[in-house]
Amino acid sequence: MNARTFFSKAQQQQIVDAIKTAELNTNGEIRVHVENHCKGDIMDRSVMVFNMLKMNKTANRNGVLIYLAVEDKKFSIIGDDGINRLVEKDFWNDVKDEMSKRFREGDFTSGVVNGILRVGEKLKVFFPYQSDDVNELPDDISFGKEEA
Repeated sequence: MNARTFFSKAQQQQIVDAIKTAELNTNGEIRVHVENHCKGDIMDRSVMVFNMLKMNKTANRNGVLIYLAVEDKKFSIIGDDGINRLVEKDFWNDVKDEMSKRFREGDFTSGVVNGILRVGEKLKVFFPYQSDDVNELPDDISFGKEEA
C-alpha cells in the first residue's frame, strides 16, 4: 500500500470533484492529505499538516483538513478556529463516524467523498459563497513524502 496509489487516478478525481462541489456554495476551504504513516499522535500530525498546507491562513479561518495515514489505518478531520467556533460540539466526530462506517465496508473513496460533501454543507451554512470569493487553497489531494 502506498499513499500516492491508495486511490486510483479515477478515485482521486472523484475526491477532487467532491472538493470542488463542496466549495461551490461556500468560501470555506477543504483539503485532503494522504500519507503512508502517522508517527506519533494523529491530532498532532494533523495540526502539523494543516499548518504546512497553510490552511491556518485563510481569511475567515474556515479551512477543514481530512487527513489519512493509509498504512496505519488512521484518519482525522480538523477545522480551523472560525468553523470550530460555529459547528455543534459533536459535528467532527459525527462526520468521522460516517466515514469510518464506509471505511470498514472497504469503500474508502465513498467515505472521503461523503465526508467532504457533509463538511461542505456545514461550511455553506456558516460561510456562504460571496460574489468576490477566491479559492484560497488548491483543491488537489496532497501527499506526504515517500518513506524509503
